[in-house]
Amino acid sequence: MNDLCSISGLDPLWDWNVTWYTPHPDLTQCFQHTVLVWFPCIFLWFCSPLYLLHLWFTDRGRIPLTTLCCAKTVLGLCLASFGFLEVFYLLVRRSAEIQQHLVFLLSPVIRSLTMLLAVCMMQWERMKGCRSSVLLFLFWTLAVICSLVPLRGNIQQIVDKGFSTDAMPFVAFFIYFSLQLTQLILSCFSDQRPNTDKHTYRKSPCPEEDASFLSKMLFWWFGGLVVQGYRSPLQADDLWSLRDEDSSDRIIADLEGDWARECCSLLVLLLGFMHDEDSPLWKGYMFAFLMFLLSSLQSLFNHQYMYSCFTVGMRVKTAVMGLVYRKVWRMSGAARRSCTVGEIVNLVSTDTQKLMDMVVYFNAVWVAPIEITLCLFFLWQRLGPSALAGIATVILIFPLNGFIAKMRSKLQEVQMRYTDSRIKLMNEILSGIKILKFYAWERAFLEWVLGYREKELNALKRSQVLYSISIASFNSSSFLVTFAMFGVYVLIDDKNVLDAQKVFVSMALINILKTPLSQLPFAMSTTMQAIVSLKRLGKFLCQDELKPDSVNRELYSDGVVIESGTFGWSKEGPPCLRRIDVRVKKGSLVAVVGHVGSGKSSLLSAMLGETEKRSGQVSVKGSVAYVPQQAWIQNATLKDNIMFGQERKESWYHRVVEACALLPDLEILPAGDGTEIGEKGLNLSGGQKQRVSLARAVYRKADVYLLDDPLSAVDTHVGQHIFERVVGPRGLLKDKTRVLVTHGLSYLPQADLILVMVEGEITEMGSYLELMGRKGAFLIDCSNPHQTPSCLHLYIFWDGLHLSVCISGDMMSSASVQTMEASDTEDMEPAEDVGRLTEADKANTGRVKLQMYVEYFRTIGTALIIPIILLYAFQQAASLAYNYWLSLWADDPIINGTQIDTDLKLGVFGALGFAQGVAIFGTTVAISLGGIIASRHLHQDLLSNVLRSPMAFFEVTPSGNLLNRFSKEVDAIDCMIPDGLKMMLGYLFKLLEVCIIVLVAMPFAGVVLLPLTLLYAFIQSFYVATSCQLRRLEAVSRSPIYTHFNETIQGASVIRAFSEQERFIQQANTRIDHNQTSYFPRFVATRWLAVNLEFLGNLLVLSAATLAVMGRNTLSPGIVGLAVSHSLQVTGILSWIVRSWTDVENNIVSVERVKEYADTPKEAPWTIEGSTLPLAWPIHGTMELEEYGLQYRKGLDWALRGVSLSIQEREKVGIVGRTGAGKSSLALGIFRILEAAKGEIYIDGINIAQIGLHELRSRITIIPQDPVLFSGSLRMNLDPFDSYSDEEVWRALELAHLKSFVSGLPDKLKHECSEGGENLSLGQRQLVCLARALLRKTKILVLDEATAAVDLETDNLIQSTIRTQFDDCTVLTIAHRLNTIMDYTRVIVMDRGLITEMDSPSNLISQRGQFYSMCQEAGLV
Repeated sequence: MNDLCSISGLDPLWDWNVTWYTPHPDLTQCFQHTVLVWFPCIFLWFCSPLYLLHLWFTDRGRIPLTTLCCAKTVLGLCLASFGFLEVFYLLVRRSAEIQQHLVFLLSPVIRSLTMLLAVCMMQWERMKGCRSSVLLFLFWTLAVICSLVPLRGNIQQIVDKGFSTDAMPFVAFFIYFSLQLTQLILSCFSDQRPNTDKHTYRKSPCPEEDASFLSKMLFWWFGGLVVQGYRSPLQADDLWSLRDEDSSDRIIADLEGDWARECCSLLVLLLGFMHDEDSPLWKGYMFAFLMFLLSSLQSLFNHQYMYSCFTVGMRVKTAVMGLVYRKVWRMSGAARRSCTVGEIVNLVSTDTQKLMDMVVYFNAVWVAPIEITLCLFFLWQRLGPSALAGIATVILIFPLNGFIAKMRSKLQEVQMRYTDSRIKLMNEILSGIKILKFYAWERAFLEWVLGYREKELNALKRSQVLYSISIASFNSSSFLVTFAMFGVYVLIDDKNVLDAQKVFVSMALINILKTPLSQLPFAMSTTMQAIVSLKRLGKFLCQDELKPDSVNRELYSDGVVIESGTFGWSKEGPPCLRRIDVRVKKGSLVAVVGHVGSGKSSLLSAMLGETEKRSGQVSVKGSVAYVPQQAWIQNATLKDNIMFGQERKESWYHRVVEACALLPDLEILPAGDGTEIGEKGLNLSGGQKQRVSLARAVYRKADVYLLDDPLSAVDTHVGQHIFERVVGPRGLLKDKTRVLVTHGLSYLPQADLILVMVEGEITEMGSYLELMGRKGAFLIDCSNPHQTPSCLHLYIFWDGLHLSVCISGDMMSSASVQTMEASDTEDMEPAEDVGRLTEADKANTGRVKLQMYVEYFRTIGTALIIPIILLYAFQQAASLAYNYWLSLWADDPIINGTQIDTDLKLGVFGALGFAQGVAIFGTTVAISLGGIIASRHLHQDLLSNVLRSPMAFFEVTPSGNLLNRFSKEVDAIDCMIPDGLKMMLGYLFKLLEVCIIVLVAMPFAGVVLLPLTLLYAFIQSFYVATSCQLRRLEAVSRSPIYTHFNETIQGASVIRAFSEQERFIQQANTRIDHNQTSYFPRFVATRWLAVNLEFLGNLLVLSAATLAVMGRNTLSPGIVGLAVSHSLQVTGILSWIVRSWTDVENNIVSVERVKEYADTPKEAPWTIEGSTLPLAWPIHGTMELEEYGLQYRKGLDWALRGVSLSIQEREKVGIVGRTGAGKSSLALGIFRILEAAKGEIYIDGINIAQIGLHELRSRITIIPQDPVLFSGSLRMNLDPFDSYSDEEVWRALELAHLKSFVSGLPDKLKHECSEGGENLSLGQRQLVCLARALLRKTKILVLDEATAAVDLETDNLIQSTIRTQFDDCTVLTIAHRLNTIMDYTRVIVMDRGLITEMDSPSNLISQRGQFYSMCQEAGLV
């Protein structure tokens, strides 16, 4: 190269005298005309083949020829032509001496060819749909940077000499440079979308897709949302659509270590410059600027890496949630019972978050050891063998923390087990809240939840203490390494002295070491937690699945065929069905009868493939529709529940609704079939739910109908109507294959085939007449004197049904009546709100109120907060002291090659460092304990607030909203807030220490620090409004995911039967994507802030270094080393402050959301202090209502209008009436589920409004229509307070006809009931509810048709038990079947909230009034 330059008459390529040892540095002309010209060109030619190959395989469509593209192309051609013109000029002007101008000839040719290559690449990118070129942006940046040196030289020459006679080269260069700079500016913009880009038509596309490379690197594309969030609180509609692809291509995770190493090298040079008084000032300024540049590049690379990690983490979360959801559809019955809804919700909330955290921080597990190794290597170079002491210290720290991580892993497994149990129990409490309130069991379940919570927090507390040891050891490791190395260094040889360069370069390296050492325990912790979560997910995903081949769809021509079938609910244990051989002909009606627990529902499950097939063949011809015994209703409109994803066909829809006796219900619902139905059909009666469930099946037009006792929950005459219009030989399904499980004997004569089941076997099979002639078990059932009346009595009702309102005697919820009563007040509500019931989770707006922080810290207590602040102050004071002590040591004069009192200096240094280590441990333990105290109180308050809420609250609040708070928000309060506080306070005090050191070293740095601080605060406040709102929106959009999971898990068998899995999977995907639209901008916001704030931190580095250069004559090297080495940490400190501050600010939203329910309306007190209520109250069971009135809310019609009633001791009273008549309102009023709007109720002369709710509800009993059991032992379900002896429990079971069943169970009373009691039949669950009432044996009993789900024989036994065991009690029955109250002392007929008739049944029939017409409709007269 030198020869080429010498031929061209130029100086050598490199000359140190020109470049370095001079007050006016410059580069040689040879270097400027070769390297500076060729380097960008070589870069482009070298990278272009790989880039073009990448474009070859990437086709995003074709970009039309835009103004931007034309401008870049024209400029590129102009730049190319300049080079050729320069060659032409040389050839014309210097043709004779061309050999002496080879460099000047060669460089323009290379440059012009490169420009042509750039133009070709522009067009190739346009053809391939590349909107912003990374390669060309870097090329133009390099070209402009390399042109800066010649630009400076040309300007200097013009200033010194003016324009010479040959001014053309100057003009040409300035034009060329201007064109290059214009190209660089144009490359900062992205081109328009390709023609075939599918994103074109999306609503609110993510601006990142339109951003240029530079905008992506600096996160400028996010600025618009921050400004919008600053001006007004963000709403969900303001967010962008989720991108189609969220992936990171290449992540270079170890760049941080390389950049850090370069910064240390520069610090060595800077301190050397401070020692050398003869060095020119420009060198110091150059070192300072290079420090700033490298720090800035480190920030850019670090945040692009973090952005990529968060993007991948987001995709991991989506994938895991999708896997869990899809697994639910394939789980076998046994697996489903072992995995509760609460556990599954915990998997998709807490465990997915742990995996996301692992993706973000996992690289630190392997990058940190590399950084540590590099730092130790450079320390060896500076301190020699003494560095081995530091290496030994690090080696000792790792096994300790490995042991701690292993211990914490075990503790986390324990903690997660208790969390699962707590969430599972909470889900059951929310599902069965009405039963808890009726029985006054809230306190028992509250204690049960708190028991799990206490065990969970104990495991967390032990884990946090271990974590504090880990943090203290890692955070003190920088001191320990320093102490060990410096100690060994000065002790092994007196000639080893610690000057400023050795101390502060070593300290800078050790400070770099501090980052990986502080990150490592966090990374190990998140990785360990993720491994535990992965094990849990793996265990769930490996659960047994339903076999897709268990039911053959095309084996036989008959509708349903089972040959030699043996089935069980699990692979082990006794089978639930044995020796099943049945053939259901196409288009026939088959009835299945049998006692409670005989296997009727199991038979239908076998036909659906829901059981474990152990032997035999099952074949079902065509599509299937299934009506379960307990209706599964979606939280959707009535219309959506019936259509269930099908298109609406108006005439068929109307026929189905009429046949299923739903027309009268539609007339009284406020928005007709557009009325929203609450979760699990909360605002529908049992009969209405069953009719909607049946209508869903009928609307489907399936080939095979499996009907599991759908007529038991409806009135007799309604049941007969439905049978005739839907199921029977003349019904809508007359040509379909129907399998009907029933307890109604009146339907059996019309069945083509009857299957009689006894203990899991089909004992008899045949037509009604055939079975009657055999005189077997079937005849015994049919000879029951109290059987349901014959269908012949009911024809009178059918023709007029659509004109009258159905009798719905079952207990309806408060929301049900509220919905119906609201029909009269439609004018009071906006049209879109009519029929709406549930309230979506709402997001607050604006910054988190200071009150939330006060609330959080108040629960911790000042007794703990003050020591935490003092410990942090002491910790940082100790750090400041030992760093300042080191600077004094470094400035200590060297006498005869040694320093004096090294032992004393080392001792003081060690004492200060040890004190700091103790303080670190103290602060982390104190914050952890404070966080646990706050979390315990906040969870307890949340639980108490929820359980004390009235029933109406649960009917309008989706369970997902509540589960979200009990799982994700509580987890954030448990872990995220304390961890964020530890990090934030630690780094804030560290930043304070750095500022103090810089100000002490260079007081005039305050001029820079003050505006930087103000700018920092402004950017932070600008950002927080957007960040907090995004956190809220993300939390709000998470609740529907849990609600949907909960709902679909419970209805999985129905959804599978209807083959609707794909539709529900799509709905789940939509909800998850909606959640991610809030999460994505949330983590981008953090990166946007960090890039901006770290730029300010880098300005501080530049300021400290520049001020050090300016004041080198007055500053000692020790002070400069201390200030600059600490200012180098500012970028990292600011990065972690941003992350931790944001985490705290965002997660304090969890406190806000948990506290939301503190201000909602609450029930009256459970107990009243100083109550004089007798222990045996009520002694007689008399009841008086005086002008009693109920309203569901102000402005609605009265549900009860001044009811006056007197019920005497031991009286048996039946309550009847049509839907909305006020029967349910009366029962709700007696239990004070609704409070009186006027009037009073007296029980034994005591006003029930003046006693505690538990004092009332625990002294009277209800047997509800929907039997609710909780997971736990059978004994717990009967007696959660352990108030009764085993003998009393067995006696109650015997009276409820369950003794023989329970005695046959392996665990007897300790038999574990699964979630919702799913491992018992519906009839058995109803008998357990009866046993509860028998055990309590109160003087007042309210019956809500408690025998709808049992066979007739059991029904007779139950009625007999009630008559004998409650003979001395007052019994109120909300009548469903009128024949059950015909022997009562009195019957009350209600209509529109008033008592219209009241007398004995015989007298009322003789009066031929409303009761008489009801009996006539039911076929009783």
